[in-house]
Amino acid sequence: MSVPGDRPWQRLSVVITNYNYEDYVAEAIESALAVRWDDLEVVIVDDGSTDGSREVIDRYRSRVEVLLTENGGQRVAANRGYARCTGDVVVFLDSDDVLPPELAERLAEVWSPEVSKVQFRMQRIDAEGKPIGSPFPAFRPVPTPADVRRWMTATSAYPTPPGSGNAYARWFLDRVFPLDERLGDASDSACLAAAPLLGDVVTLPEVVVGYRRHGANDSNLLGDTRRFPREVRRARARWRYAQQLRDEPTNEVGDGPLFRSRELLQLRVASWRLVPDERPLPGDSRWRVLLDSLRAPLPVGPEPAAARVLIMLWCLATLLAPGKVARALVRRRYGGAW
Repeated sequence: MSVPGDRPWQRLSVVITNYNYEDYVAEAIESALAVRWDDLEVVIVDDGSTDGSREVIDRYRSRVEVLLTENGGQRVAANRGYARCTGDVVVFLDSDDVLPPELAERLAEVWSPEVSKVQFRMQRIDAEGKPIGSPFPAFRPVPTPADVRRWMTATSAYPTPPGSGNAYARWFLDRVFPLDERLGDASDSACLAAAPLLGDVVTLPEVVVGYRRHGANDSNLLGDTRRFPREVRRARARWRYAQQLRDEPTNEVGDGPLFRSRELLQLRVASWRLVPDERPLPGDSRWRVLLDSLRAPLPVGPEPAAARVLIMLWCLATLLAPGKVARALVRRRYGGAW
């Protein structure tokens, strides 16, 4: 392993936020402590758990920094953890996910002062830790930082894993933290949206983080159909937030790129069919969704040509099919995505 003077950063902080995950938090902590790095800091924030989480966490007090707080939600817990950590590079690890031991070594190979975020793939695992399906995102081909920035600017989106699949530079996080209420309770939205616009996003597809899949996952969109319009609203809030960090006046931030995102298009289609009484994206309509579906193969973005055509076909079929068939198509599309 390199000695500290040979690398562009010194300390890696892993911030673990936990709420009522006593079945998984020990594995998350063990995975963080197993990361191979000389200067490693692990901070655990227990956000007012009412199960046995605190008894589990207490076993690690001699090896980690522990914050026991009242329940404030994920965003507040992340703020508390970030304020306590001191690393040059920070990973926010969900307490039901697990890190690979080589993570820091791979970070050191690609890090530079311009990097805002390094992202990895994630492997869905079940409650027992067994792999489910293939790692995601696919990252085909592997994007450059310029690709990611171009896609984000043109479509408001880019291929990215959720929270635990990212490592951030402290200089970047200092621009974002403390997280405020503009993006709700999610702790990763602001970081994911702003990273390509403030620095370089580097992709390491060979590094794989374990992403626990279970019934309590908030990413299980089919658990509550109103999560579809919620995700559309979140996408718009992320876009506007990222633009404002670039000092764009609020009244001058347009929504045009949101209508060019194929990932968001699919969420808009699902929202229209499953929750037609909600209008999460201003200026949207059934006709606008239909037109954007027909245009799906055209705008810039990360998807290969064949995938763009499949997205168009799925969107059109879901929009035009009878209700029962449309619901089945949404289940087929999102049933394995969480």
